[in-house]
Amino acid sequence: MKKTNLFVVCMLVASSAAYAAQANAPESGHDKTAVSSVQQTGKTVRGRVVDAATGEPIIGATIRVAGSNSGTVSDFDGNFAVEAAPTAMLTVSYIGYVTQEVRADAGVIRLAENNSQLNEVVVVGYGTMRRKDVTSSITTVSAKDLNTGVYTTPAELLQGKVPGLVVTQDANPNAQNVHVTLRGASTFRSGAAQEPYYIVDGVPGVDLSLVSPDDIESVDVLRDASATAIYGSKAANGVIIVTTKKGSKGHTNVEYSGYVAVSQMARKYDVMSADEYRNWMSSNGMNIAAGQDLGANTDWQDEVSRTGFSQNHNVSISGGNEKTTFQTSFNYMKSLGVIRGTDMERFTGRSFIQTKMLDDRLTLSLNLNGSLAQRNDVVADFDGRSTYDAMAYYMPTSPVKNADGSWFENLAYDQYYNPLALINEQTNFYKMKRILATGTAQLKIVEGLNWHANLSYQNRNTVYSHYASHNYVGNRGDNGYALRSQVEDTRKVFETYLDFNRTFNDLHTVGLMAGYSWEESNDGDGFQTMARGFFDDQLMYYNLGLSNYNERNDYGSNLLSTLRMISYYGRANYSFDSRYLLQASIRRDGSSAFGANHRWATFPSFSAAWRLSEEKFVKNLGVFDDLKFRVGYGVSGNSLGFDVFTALQLYGGAGWTTDQNGNQIQGLAAARNANPDLKWEKTGMLNIGLDFGFFGNRLSGTIEYYSKDTKDLIADYPVSTAKYLYGTMTANVGEVTNKGVELTLNVVPIQTKDWYWSSTLNLSHNVNKVKKISSEEFSRDYIEFDESDMHLRGQSGYHAQRILEGQPIGVFYIYEWAGYNDEGRSVFYERENGERTGNLTASPVEKDRAIVGNAQPDLTLGWNNTVTYKRWTMTAFFTGVFGNKILNASKASLSNMSEIGTRNFLRSVRDTEKVTDGNSAIISDRYLENGSYLRLQTLSLGYDFGKLGKWVKDLRLTLTGNNLFTITGYDGIDPAVALGGLAPGLDNRKTYPRTRTYMLGAKINF
Repeated sequence: MKKTNLFVVCMLVASSAAYAAQANAPESGHDKTAVSSVQQTGKTVRGRVVDAATGEPIIGATIRVAGSNSGTVSDFDGNFAVEAAPTAMLTVSYIGYVTQEVRADAGVIRLAENNSQLNEVVVVGYGTMRRKDVTSSITTVSAKDLNTGVYTTPAELLQGKVPGLVVTQDANPNAQNVHVTLRGASTFRSGAAQEPYYIVDGVPGVDLSLVSPDDIESVDVLRDASATAIYGSKAANGVIIVTTKKGSKGHTNVEYSGYVAVSQMARKYDVMSADEYRNWMSSNGMNIAAGQDLGANTDWQDEVSRTGFSQNHNVSISGGNEKTTFQTSFNYMKSLGVIRGTDMERFTGRSFIQTKMLDDRLTLSLNLNGSLAQRNDVVADFDGRSTYDAMAYYMPTSPVKNADGSWFENLAYDQYYNPLALINEQTNFYKMKRILATGTAQLKIVEGLNWHANLSYQNRNTVYSHYASHNYVGNRGDNGYALRSQVEDTRKVFETYLDFNRTFNDLHTVGLMAGYSWEESNDGDGFQTMARGFFDDQLMYYNLGLSNYNERNDYGSNLLSTLRMISYYGRANYSFDSRYLLQASIRRDGSSAFGANHRWATFPSFSAAWRLSEEKFVKNLGVFDDLKFRVGYGVSGNSLGFDVFTALQLYGGAGWTTDQNGNQIQGLAAARNANPDLKWEKTGMLNIGLDFGFFGNRLSGTIEYYSKDTKDLIADYPVSTAKYLYGTMTANVGEVTNKGVELTLNVVPIQTKDWYWSSTLNLSHNVNKVKKISSEEFSRDYIEFDESDMHLRGQSGYHAQRILEGQPIGVFYIYEWAGYNDEGRSVFYERENGERTGNLTASPVEKDRAIVGNAQPDLTLGWNNTVTYKRWTMTAFFTGVFGNKILNASKASLSNMSEIGTRNFLRSVRDTEKVTDGNSAIISDRYLENGSYLRLQTLSLGYDFGKLGKWVKDLRLTLTGNNLFTITGYDGIDPAVALGGLAPGLDNRKTYPRTRTYMLGAKINF
């Protein structure tokens, strides 16, 4: 049966014509003398390309004549004809096969299948495996496939690259964390509890700010519990394993990579100009409020913004000999945000050395990572105290400054702040120091049996300094307000394990691994102090002793939390003839974070795979290059985000009193109840997958189904103070499920002598559902989080989302808008017991709220296309989210007719709002919008100059644009709001504006 290829069949005629045209039109860069020689002495040479194993013809193989620009492709029967001398060398290649160089008169050319993709090394927990032997759901992203752009955290490099992994970028250059969710939200806790677990070079729990993106070799994402269970109690949200670059023996290599980039706000709030505002007010017979119109015409968004500029420079040196290899690098990054007052500067260094001894049986390595970052930021707060909010609501009729040079402020209006004064009269400075030291040892005991050990130490130190000047109206009367805090976290980890891997009789491969882990974390070791009442603003927070405020300082609430964990783990693998694959793992974790009755838990997993493509009855079909069926089930836990006090009885300050001597003393009262039964959140996940490859693997991919059930979710529940000392109890009650389907397709539509186009598409569908939030002992009708409080004027405490049984996390529980009454005021549907009564009300109350939408998307998409032509490469990367709802609270705030004449509004209110509508800003489904979008996230064009002279081994230049266009019906400034966490889908007025970035990058090897 012929080795058919649908793509090549479609392109064959066009490709042949292209080759003919190229043969008659020599191109620059080729040796014209060599071409001429071939044409003078050559003749038409004929041959045939076949599969070495089956003898079947290979259609569309590329044949190139060495030293010339002549070439062709094989036809439907594998035959070809090319102009060449009989002794000339031909390079014959076809995707999925090993490239060969043969003489032109070789006749039949037999290409052997290239199984490098199946044999590529995949990093798994405590070891590596060949891709074809993997039984779990693991996605590998190599360095060349990571996202290109101005990114501050490595997690952003994965956006759209991994099915099921939802990464929401933050345009703020100071963003230290991004929202990362893998296969749906599955906890009621925030922060680290929502994030995957990060492993860097085998070290668990590493701060990713220590890793420069330029130092990353590959990233492996463990997506199902059969893969993650080996990490036990920290793996419920998936595991991301980062492998950094190592040195290799041979010539010392020096590499520079860097970029410069400029950014601009991609979209601004479409608010009225001063003249538009005046005309609108006049046409409605109204006047601007007193003191708000001083004849100015100020564009506040222009005033607070600027063209952002970023630069990144990375130098690495690597090399070594047969015994010792090394790699060292230094990275410098500086980014000025598009909002004034936001910037970040970071230095990152890394040094790795590895050496062999004892007749190469013992391998030792030492890895040192260090990072120093400092950043300035502006406050992103509610109640008007956010530049991102004030730049839209501040009146355009007001000037930036008064005639005397002071900031214009109108103190007659509450929650009303000059956006430039918010930036210039406050300082928010952060300084972060990070260090990671890791030593590893690997001893080859006997053939196939190795012992591993690693010891690591992490230190993280953060200093925050804040100063509000005499001129800052938010602290008027303080005469300068200063606050400084410092927190240090440390982490020590020791791990050791044995692994055995042998193949018997060329059929039976057995792998065994058993290990032990110990770790200790000391978090929250810090202090805080404040002062106010300064003579002037010269020293800011640098000499708090010169303040004139002698009352009690604000010492903060830092608590040193020491957590210890001990773990035992093991894994067994078996493979028969690379056809039947089995894997089982188990981990036993003990942690001091939980109640005395539940300090230990066990996390098992099992998975199996059947490589059908190795069966004769499948091979005889001549259709599949790879076909593997996988199924696995595992249990993992979520202990991230806990401190040692979570399960203990705590006491805190309870006001002040006077003792018998007249001294002020602070009282103590219960602040948390002890819960000796507090235990791990556990996630059980079933995963079924099918890997496939066709047409010489020019079409390959994976389809997965998963069912993820998380039980014993932790939340706070009201309890009686007659039974307990404190009014709430932290307990395990909730249950959440996530079910989904993921598809990954890799296609090579075009592969010719000069052209190559590869396309990768991943699609993810997830259904989230809260099954349980109450039990017989602990009960709540719903759970609300502060993140869903929009803090709109007159609606403080109104949460737009609730966690409800039977609904997904992120469900909107708000009023339903019903239009206007006769007075031109918004009215809403009344409800009783959840059902509409048929009546309308202009004063909705709690009972009138309803479930009106869901922030969870139906589909997420990542689509990458790479086209190469000779030395040129173009990459177009699209991301998309479909079927989700966004609550546009920013629009509600900028449409509030109760503030007419005192604040600015969107231009659209002239057509959509009635000036009589004092209810216009009430959060209801009128502000719930379709959040679907398709975005050209990255468009990149690069040219590889190759070797230049004696010194430069390779030079590559790249021009990249990020966020070039977005197709969406969303009316806000950006539809890419956070989709993870406990309050997804909220546009809440304090979001850093999305940017459009243009970047010029260079990579040079010496």
